[in-house]
Amino acid sequence: MADLDEQLIRAAQHGDVDALTTLVADSHPTVRRFARTLCATPEDADDAAQEALIILYRKIGMLRATSALTSWMFRIIRNECLRRARAVLRDQPLVPETAPSAEDEALRQLEAQAVAAAIAQLPPDQRRVLVLRDVQGYSGPMVAKALGLTVPAMKSRLHRARQTVRETLGAPT
Repeated sequence: MADLDEQLIRAAQHGDVDALTTLVADSHPTVRRFARTLCATPEDADDAAQEALIILYRKIGMLRATSALTSWMFRIIRNECLRRARAVLRDQPLVPETAPSAEDEALRQLEAQAVAAAIAQLPPDQRRVLVLRDVQGYSGPMVAKALGLTVPAMKSRLHRARQTVRETLGAPT
C-alpha cells in the first residue's frame, strides 16, 4: 500500500492529473478531520481544509519527499487556522448580550484593543499557544499536539504568554 501511495504522489508531482485528483480525493477526509480539531469553527475548518487541498493541487511538484506529504498538509492547515484566528482577533468586536451604554462600549473597545495589542507583541511561539488555548478554547493536549510540542512545553509557553500579557496591561500578577 505504501508503494502505491508513493507511486501516486510521484505521478502527481510529474503532472498526472488523474493521480493528482485521486490524491486530493483520498486526502480530503484526513485533512478535514485535522482541520476540525484545530480551527475554531466548522466553517473555518472547512475553509482551511479546502485551502490545504488547493495548495496541494497547485504545489505538489514542490514537495521534496513523498513521505513528507502528511506533515506538509498538516502544516498548511495549522497555518491557515492560525491565520483565521488572528483575523478574528483583529477584526471582530465582541457582541454584548445587552446593549451597553456608549461609555461602556468605548471602555470595552479600549480594553479589547489593549489586550489585542498585548497579544500581538508576544513572540510568535507564545502567541500561537495563547490564541489556541485561551481564545479558541482548545484543550492543552490538543494545542500541544497541533503545535508539535510536549504538554509541559505548551504549558510553559502559555504561562509565559499570560504573564507577559498581564505585565503589558499593568495587571497585578
